[in-house]
Amino acid sequence: MVYRPAEDSYLLNEYVERLAEGLVLDLGTGTGIQALTAASRPEVSRVLATDVSVEAVREARERAGAEGLLDRVDFLVGDLFGPVRGGVFDVVVFNPPYLPSEGWELRDEASRAWSGGPTGGEVFRRFLREAWRYLKPGGFVLTVVSSLTSVSLEEMGGYGYRVEVLGRVRLFFEELLCLRLTPRRGRKACPGSPC
Repeated sequence: MVYRPAEDSYLLNEYVERLAEGLVLDLGTGTGIQALTAASRPEVSRVLATDVSVEAVREARERAGAEGLLDRVDFLVGDLFGPVRGGVFDVVVFNPPYLPSEGWELRDEASRAWSGGPTGGEVFRRFLREAWRYLKPGGFVLTVVSSLTSVSLEEMGGYGYRVEVLGRVRLFFEELLCLRLTPRRGRKACPGSPC
């Protein structure tokens, strides 16, 4: 199953459309909405889109071909930064799976599209520990978090990022935030928990 764009995707897309530049990495591309929006911007030189789902990568590649953007986007299958292999980017875009799965029986690949781990923040914390290594100096992350996720803005700052709230959407059961995360100068590796 491929994650279909919803309110979180559209909120993030609004800022990808405004801010993506240079070399862009779209992690967890799903249908490719963020990657193709970035590739459409003249300020973007190239996009690398990845997803853990083979089906998602296939669908996103087909959409890129249909929109005439296949020559501007590369696609790889893999988990988080696994397929990137040391590249550095101006912008990393990530719409993480962020819903808590504690108490749910996760039996299929479809659950990967929404489950951020037992508390909803485990996948995002893995991302926070690694993302800064894949950013050029002056680079930044565009991401979305939910009030249902167990990761606070303060905790994100503890991983060595300056956190800027770009936009928010209130839904009846949650609030979504679009964030720009910029590694602080002099940032050092955080091998385990927050710095």
